[in-house]
Amino acid sequence: MVYNHLNKEPLATMFEIVSKRILNPTVTEMEIHSPLVAKKAEPGQFIILRVDEDGERIPLTVAGYDREKGNVKIIFQIVGATTEKLNHKEVGDHISDFVGPLGVPTHVDGYKKVCVIGGGVGCAIALPVAKKLHDLGAEVTSIIGFRNKDLLILEDEFKEVSKKSIVMTDDGSYGNKGNVTMPLKEMLDAGERFDLIIAIGPLIMMKFVVSTAKPYSIPVTVSMNPIMIDGTGMCGGCRLSLVKEDGSRVMKFACIDGPDFNGYEVDFDEAMMRNRQYSDFEKKKREETCNLFKK
Repeated sequence: MVYNHLNKEPLATMFEIVSKRILNPTVTEMEIHSPLVAKKAEPGQFIILRVDEDGERIPLTVAGYDREKGNVKIIFQIVGATTEKLNHKEVGDHISDFVGPLGVPTHVDGYKKVCVIGGGVGCAIALPVAKKLHDLGAEVTSIIGFRNKDLLILEDEFKEVSKKSIVMTDDGSYGNKGNVTMPLKEMLDAGERFDLIIAIGPLIMMKFVVSTAKPYSIPVTVSMNPIMIDGTGMCGGCRLSLVKEDGSRVMKFACIDGPDFNGYEVDFDEAMMRNRQYSDFEKKKREETCNLFKK
């Protein structure tokens, strides 16, 4: 047991899973009891967790929080060994580490009309941002996109905080057929204007949202989730290249400078290349972990 050095009261060394919900076959929502993180967490920030003492550290964006109950919501996609292990945990189980909140909260003050765009599991990050904007009195238009109906998540939650909510699927199996840039372009062509566009999802999606908005000179904020290890700027794994208007390049770290950045400055091609480096390794480790649970 670890003790608080200020008042000598015991501190919990494990973090309990208080709720679990399967959102689709590859995405799970959990609430973790972590009062100190819940007390300070804001939309856009993230935590770093370890499932067990021998596990790796992975970053997950805060998907919600309840300050009174002391719970923090996370939503994760099962892509590697750690998320596979985490998904096998049930309500009442514990995880070893849950550190945060880390990163800079999404700037939401002062906006009257905002378009929030989420792609796939990125909707889990976009939702608390949309909710905070709504709570502050902003008019929110939400566009959420998925490959197909089976991967749809959080539709009702977005409707609750949006004046207008649009669902897109690549194959047309639900909502409207196409990608998220299609309704965005239609609205902009029709004269709709926003104080800000916030795009959160796959890198390629955010890249095309930026290119769609650029002719209309509307600011675009994107949420970057590159490879991350320590979350404090020490390892340099989450570095990003920003290209300024004069062509100069500046290196930033997503963990301490982000995860939000000006979409017009992000070098998406470089970011996509770096993010693909360990995809084969992730797939292999997840398969090994799946086989372990089957035994």
